[in-house]
Amino acid sequence: MGLEGAAGLNGTAREIVDRATVLVGSERHLSHFPHSSAQRLVLSSFKTAIAQIRQHLDGGQFIVILVTGDPLFFGLGRLLIAEFPPELLSFHPHFSCVQLAFNRIKVPWQDARAISAHGRSLDELTHTLQKGWEKIAVLTDSTNTPGAIARLYLALDLPIDYDFWVCEDLGGSQECVACYTLQELQERSFAHLNVVVLLRQEQSSSLPLNPSQLPLFGLSDSLFLSFRDRPRLMTKREVRAIVLSELSLQPQQIVWDIGAGTGSVSIEIARLCPTSQVYAIEKTAIGRSLIEQNCQRLQAQNVMPLHGTAPDILNSLPTPHRIFIGGSGGHLPEILEVCVEKLPPNGILVAAFATLEHLNTCLMELQKRLWHYRLLQLNFSHSVPVGSLTRLTPLNPVTIVRASRNAVGGKPSYPLKK
Repeated sequence: MGLEGAAGLNGTAREIVDRATVLVGSERHLSHFPHSSAQRLVLSSFKTAIAQIRQHLDGGQFIVILVTGDPLFFGLGRLLIAEFPPELLSFHPHFSCVQLAFNRIKVPWQDARAISAHGRSLDELTHTLQKGWEKIAVLTDSTNTPGAIARLYLALDLPIDYDFWVCEDLGGSQECVACYTLQELQERSFAHLNVVVLLRQEQSSSLPLNPSQLPLFGLSDSLFLSFRDRPRLMTKREVRAIVLSELSLQPQQIVWDIGAGTGSVSIEIARLCPTSQVYAIEKTAIGRSLIEQNCQRLQAQNVMPLHGTAPDILNSLPTPHRIFIGGSGGHLPEILEVCVEKLPPNGILVAAFATLEHLNTCLMELQKRLWHYRLLQLNFSHSVPVGSLTRLTPLNPVTIVRASRNAVGGKPSYPLKK
């Protein structure tokens, strides 16, 4: 059924209800059929209701169960299929709430991701948001409200923006469909029956950000334009802060950022050291375009985005004082060979690794050349709202390698080979 009740049923469905000897549903569903002679079974506890339905089936009753929308779309139908033989069941769906929501907003929804947060956690929504899904529909409940969804989105600090639609009482006389700001979502109360639809916005780089409103370093990930299909593919803010520290930056230096991605590390360095020249090397054309756009947004004038593959492109660059390796494209040994050759005696190389294999390759290459290094493993957790509570969600561990010709801290981090 829909919220309009019996009036929304087609002739076949209405005939089935009229034939019922047992009507099962919530108080609201049953109230739409005040003149039915069928025995009424109020659906409250599913476990109890299943046991009662089974008893009536054994007595040869014709049982009709009333639910809202499509019973096989996050509905009671899944439980019925698990409890009864399929040949005893017949489904007559109404429009699902997600179908109604997208039709009200007038957006095609064949590529949408539907998530039920009704009686469930928001973990699936978290993963979906982190992947940057284009269209998301969320079935809410009294805990996972539109406001709770807005708070989760803000806590994730994502480099993507969404329009937030709330569709209330779809099909009913009090239906309301509107787009809200994040602040409005957290301040308003909504009808108990609602669906939240998130539509990803197009990225815009037209307006530079006001530098006076930005921190000296530690820029939020959400400030950077990112890859549309991989919005979280960047060196995260917490890791960038450690990388900047490990590089021991000084004015008037040449810095290489190899595998620059969106340019997040290059831009942080450039803003801290305006007299230095940062070369952001990125193998993809879209990556270079993102670096250029992010430099304009964040007014980093001393970054030179370069489209090319390391190590080939490195030989054409001026001698670096500092090198950061954020990505290697499968050429880590060759990249390290050039970096070791190009760095002067007082130069510093810093690399960030998320996999043990790449870390092992790096250490083997450094030991082979008798370079000194030290490791720093980073394990961060972010706070994420869970209803009225807060949970810490871990980020993927990252290992930072700092290497140089001379010992770091006055002595080598591994036994030198004789």
